[in-house]
Amino acid sequence: MAGRWRLLPCVALGLFAVLCWVWVSFASFPDEQLHLDAAGRGAFQPQSALSDMEFAAVASYRGPGNSDRRSNKELPILLWWSGGLFPHFPGDTERIDCATSSCLVTSNRKVQLYKRTASIIFYGTDFRAYEAPLPRLDHQTWALFHEESPMNNYILSHAPAIRLFNYTATFRRESDYPLTLQWLPSLEYLLEPVAVALQEKNRLRREGLAPVLYMQSHCDVPSDRDRYVQELMKYIEVDSYGKCLNNKPLPQHLEDTATATGEEPGFMNFVARYKFHLALENGLCPDYMTEKLWRPLHQGCVPVYRGSSAVADWMPNDHSVVIIDNFPSPKSLADFLRRLDENDDEYARYLEFKDHRSVTNARLLEALEAREWGVNDMSKPNYLNGFECYVCDQENSRLASERAYRKSPKKNQPPQSKMASNSHMGCPLPSPGYGHVQDLPTDDGWLQIWPQDYWQSLDQAEGLESLIRHNESDPSLLWKHIQNIAVSRARGKH
Repeated sequence: MAGRWRLLPCVALGLFAVLCWVWVSFASFPDEQLHLDAAGRGAFQPQSALSDMEFAAVASYRGPGNSDRRSNKELPILLWWSGGLFPHFPGDTERIDCATSSCLVTSNRKVQLYKRTASIIFYGTDFRAYEAPLPRLDHQTWALFHEESPMNNYILSHAPAIRLFNYTATFRRESDYPLTLQWLPSLEYLLEPVAVALQEKNRLRREGLAPVLYMQSHCDVPSDRDRYVQELMKYIEVDSYGKCLNNKPLPQHLEDTATATGEEPGFMNFVARYKFHLALENGLCPDYMTEKLWRPLHQGCVPVYRGSSAVADWMPNDHSVVIIDNFPSPKSLADFLRRLDENDDEYARYLEFKDHRSVTNARLLEALEAREWGVNDMSKPNYLNGFECYVCDQENSRLASERAYRKSPKKNQPPQSKMASNSHMGCPLPSPGYGHVQDLPTDDGWLQIWPQDYWQSLDQAEGLESLIRHNESDPSLLWKHIQNIAVSRARGKH
């Protein structure tokens, strides 16, 4: 994923940094300050010879409002729970100096029960109910980072799971740290000149190129997009590349799918020849929009889109994308695309946003201007580091409010706990790409996978919520709790 790793800006500190990283797992978490129980203390003992060593942050950026001068031994700890995701290099622990405060961040799970471990950050794709850190401690918050497709983990689309989190960074605009435009590098990316002129596209059409492109190798997904495209192909010519609904081979030099992922120029020039790109996301959820949408706009092709139900809220203007769900049937959509294909003036209206004066969507402009993180922009933090700093500042504020309340409860209010709601991530039950679910045969492959996955994820969400409510410390008891809930539901008590 872009931006997942941050490079060290100062090579001269490299050797010193490596030594610090070796020492830090022992030095940063002095046992005597963390008040572990006996089991936790036995699990992680620092080396006494290093226990007084100060951890040296490497290339740490201090926000202009950060006057935090505490030593590392005094800072709250943020634990990244997902083993495959830690947005720092090298080592497994770092001091971060954020906008208003500082924290230690680590991927070392041995600090899970430490008193100073204030928050645990989860990567949504890797979040598993049966691996949750239990017991959930009263002094810890949970934070969710999940920018990928809802299909990656449907447990997060259910209220019992999402409300376990105090802070969220998701593609939903309602989340605490929205990642809605994560696939849009900049306004300039949209304003790039049309890659292939309309006159050239018309010439290619006369030579036999279809008006519509479909390129997909990820088949059998929750949005069931292939079923819709297959029906659409009955009414309009579509050149379909890739493994799904393939009716045309890719040129040999483009068969490596990495050329598409990295926007390799040869691949981009190849697909830019088409007037329309079928842009159907693999999962349907408000504000979930990927390169399938932004790339055609960048190239000067017209996206024929299904994905976010709120896609119109983020378009450059109200005439830059064809929204599939605005048409009652694939045939009516095909008729509309055919009319655009035959009318240059009407087609060209969909590309007027290439002139910046025709970008009229204030929401889009303000969101691009306001976001603090960048996409492939080394002058700004990536959204992983940005979110952990958001959590750091929130946690320091919460801990300061708790201290003030304990010191003078009559003068200060206790901090109000934050809790995510379904609007931070919730996505709907998958539905057929075309037709009605009751009309599908019982042995339909899609029907046997995705609706079942969605409802089984609800069972896991309720099971995890039950584990936490009962203060369990063994996540393997999840299945027992799920069974108890099922029995209770069958008896009408749940």
